[in-house]
This record gives sequence, structure tokens and C-alpha cells, in this order.
Amino acid sequence: MNMNIFSSNLVNTTPTTTTTTTSTLVHRPSTLFIQCFHSPKPISAKPISSKTLSLKPLKALTKTNKYIYPDPIPEFAEAETLKFRKELLKKLLMNKEIGGDLDNVVNVCAEIFSDFLHKEYGGPGTLLVEPFTDMLVALKEKKLPGAPEAARAALLWAQNYLDKDWDTWISQARK
Repeated sequence: MNMNIFSSNLVNTTPTTTTTTTSTLVHRPSTLFIQCFHSPKPISAKPISSKTLSLKPLKALTKTNKYIYPDPIPEFAEAETLKFRKELLKKLLMNKEIGGDLDNVVNVCAEIFSDFLHKEYGGPGTLLVEPFTDMLVALKEKKLPGAPEAARAALLWAQNYLDKDWDTWISQARK
């Protein structure tokens, strides 16, 4: 007897007599067979018509919930941009390469960050890398010094504080 249950071409559907029971479903293109291997009594496989047995696709059996992120909050964006500007200024103040262009570098980064917060950020899970790569590109295009350091400092700050600040903002708004 051919016991290859993974083959779509099952040759022999009549099992022999054995001692242990195990049920297996074998599916051929037009018919579904329920076959019992190792049964104490010989049981022949009986075809079940696909018309009498409805097999739903796995997608229909599992429901996926879509999470919809909230819209950006302008008041949060304004407050967070001020905090971002202050913290980035403090962080980049140590960078001697930036020197006298510090205000210009921080302004470019803060403008891009503010734009992102106003248009795209909707809470935890919505922080994107694009605004920080945009900062790097904009600083380089304007030939401002310390572009990689500024973009990296901005990204690290956002990763460490943005989602936490959002959660704090939302929890205070609910009170």
C-alpha cells in the first residue's frame, strides 16, 4: 500500500489491518478522502464529494483587525517641535564642526520635523525614517556642516522621546 499522504496521486485507498488509529485527510484535486491508517479493523477510504463538504479558504477563517492610527494633532506637533528644537540645539552645541551654523542646522531639522508631525505622525508605530533622511539631504544641499551628525541626533531623539511624549499628551488630554 502506498502511504504517501502528501501526494496528490494516492494509488491505493484500501488500508490493511493494523493496531493503532490515526486519521488523515488526503486531498486530491476533485475529491477529499478521509483515510484511517493503523486501524484495528479494515476501513476503506470513502470519497466525500466536494459538493457535500464545503472547504473554506484559510483566509475566510481568520479575521484580521486593522488598526487605524489617529490623525496628527497640531497642538502636539507645535509643542513637540519646540521641545525637539531645544534638545537638538543642546545636543549639537557640543559639535565644533557646526560652529556658527548651529541655528541654521537646527532650523532646517526643526522645519522638516514639524512638517512630519503636522502631516504624518499619528502616535506610536508611525515614526518614519524619511524625515530624518530628508534632514540629511536638505542640510547637504544647503552645504551646512555636520549634516550626518545632526540627522542622527534628530533620529535618536525622536526614537527615545516622541512616542513617550505622545502617550503622555494623550493621557493628559483624556483627563
